Amino acid sequence: MEEKDRNVQRFLDLVKKSRQGKFKIYIGMSAGVGKTFRMLQEAHALLRSGIDVKIGFVETHQRKETLALLEGLPVIPRRQLFYKGKELEEMDVQAIINARPEVVIVDELAHTNIEGSKNEKRWQDVLEILEAGINVISAVNIQHLESLNEEVKQITGLEIKERIPDSILAQADEVVNIDLTADELISRLKDGKIYKPDKVETALNNFFRSENILQLRELALKEVAAQVERKVDAEVLSTNTLRHERFMACISSNERSARTVIRKTARLASYYNGKWYVLYVQTPAENPDQIALDKQRFLINNFKLATELGAEVINIKDQKVANCILEQALLRQVTTICMGKPRLSWFSLLFSRGVLRQLLRNLQEHQFDVVILT
Repeated sequence: MEEKDRNVQRFLDLVKKSRQGKFKIYIGMSAGVGKTFRMLQEAHALLRSGIDVKIGFVETHQRKETLALLEGLPVIPRRQLFYKGKELEEMDVQAIINARPEVVIVDELAHTNIEGSKNEKRWQDVLEILEAGINVISAVNIQHLESLNEEVKQITGLEIKERIPDSILAQADEVVNIDLTADELISRLKDGKIYKPDKVETALNNFFRSENILQLRELALKEVAAQVERKVDAEVLSTNTLRHERFMACISSNERSARTVIRKTARLASYYNGKWYVLYVQTPAENPDQIALDKQRFLINNFKLATELGAEVINIKDQKVANCILEQALLRQVTTICMGKPRLSWFSLLFSRGVLRQLLRNLQEHQFDVVILT
């Protein structure tokens, strides 16, 4: 892209951003740290200042402190839906857009909407509200961040099903960490301020173990610090003094290793505020008629994951994988190439060592950084 085109695109981005609502996210290490409580406190302060603020959706979990703070705040009624014979409620996005408040409070950003809703996820609802020029204050826990999914699973032993793309956090104008010590959070849990008494013991023995809380707290603090650093790089420092990092994740049709490479490359790109790509080279051996249907589904899902995390997906048919990686890296001015640790048999490793050695030598000649992700 020529410099003239880049300048035009930058201006268009600024115009688009100026039309959008401002986006603030409260982030925490777990349920019960006080994100919803803080949002409602802010809503009261805005209301006292003459700002038209409304509650789009707040989940109180029947906590007395939260319920008390809801009093006096204007609430936009929820949509009533029938699903599997039950009457359920969802946030009414269209009602919010029609009401056009200056600020709307939307809790539980990672929530999955009931089947049949316009959008699958609440974060998609929020983007729609922002595009309508309405400011949004929302909240999410660190374990719901897509690129941290495997790290959170290692810490807690749990697979977090409801997740948001990292790009949603990156779009926020302000990210605020609601922090408590592990002891303070466990005290709140024991006092019945997070879950009902019959669930406290189970929570203490599982998710709310002290070592889990400490590690999740560290993740939350690091993420907010990284957000601040990215804003400084983007808005304060001169762009002429920055090296523009570009990352390329090289994936195969192996689902697990590919998802790991995609998520870890997304973290790197997010940290350096850099553009990134996902490259899949389809060799003749991986033609659709040569690989199993489940592998084809894995590939489609991994392409979708990469797109949600902000990558540009490159899908190329080529016999020579090493040459293709080098060509694409040069074409797209990549600075760092990320790939998974090869899972090859002893015979295959011997057979492919020459190719791997050639690839690494070529990458070194062109001064690419190469990261092997386990």
